[in-house]
Amino acid sequence: MTTPTMTDQIAFRYHATDSATGVTRETAKRLAELLGVDETEAIHQALRDLATRLLPQYDADDGPLTDEQMRDIANAVPQGVKRYVRSSLFDIKTP
Repeated sequence: MTTPTMTDQIAFRYHATDSATGVTRETAKRLAELLGVDETEAIHQALRDLATRLLPQYDADDGPLTDEQMRDIANAVPQGVKRYVRSSLFDIKTP
């Protein structure tokens, strides 16, 4: 773990009242106590939760497959064989 420098830090100000966009210090203290961590760690956990929910968790791909890629995939699939998935969850009649 590296030691934070002054450029790695930001000023953090609590809101005067709890709202959809912020919390009071009292709420942060209560949350930290509930989680068994200090206030700084509670803030880090909240930010990590937001990052996981809102930021992509994977690199963007190259977009849609080309016609050539689709043909290659179709050619790799065995042809003329019908396959069925049976499930005990649904009563489905197969031909």
